[in-house]
Amino acid sequence: MRSLTLLACGIVLAGCTKSEERSVGAATTGDTAAPAATTAEAGTISLSDVAGTWKVRTTDEQGGTPIETEIRATADTSGWTMVGPDKKTIPVRVVAVGGDSVVTESGPFASYVLKGAKVSTRSVYRLQGDKLVGSTEARYKIGGRDSLAHRSAEGTRVR
Repeated sequence: MRSLTLLACGIVLAGCTKSEERSVGAATTGDTAAPAATTAEAGTISLSDVAGTWKVRTTDEQGGTPIETEIRATADTSGWTMVGPDKKTIPVRVVAVGGDSVVTESGPFASYVLKGAKVSTRSVYRLQGDKLVGSTEARYKIGGRDSLAHRSAEGTRVR
């Protein structure tokens, strides 16, 4: 009985050790997670990778309310713009570039979704093959109230 108790305690303690403390090759047959990709394997993005004109379509969380915009990206952080359905040009600020992502902000500008509302957006884009994919967080100002919406985005390069 005593050896069974010691065995059970040993198994519990082994399971509680941090993964960093395990040596390489110490994985058990129960470990099924793939090792994390390194930065070199996952790839890094540069602004020159996304420079060009993109036709971007965003939808709400249910896949509805599609909005098409054109993002004009440059090889540096200056000169990025977005042209919406109303054909007005909106400045886009690149706020971060790192790993596989480019983070941008725009607004406030007149919402394409909610009439009479102003919206500010924060988008995270990644290159997946020849597509620009990501998500947009839209913050709406409607009178004295605020509203938040999440939209998925997918873009194709126009030129």
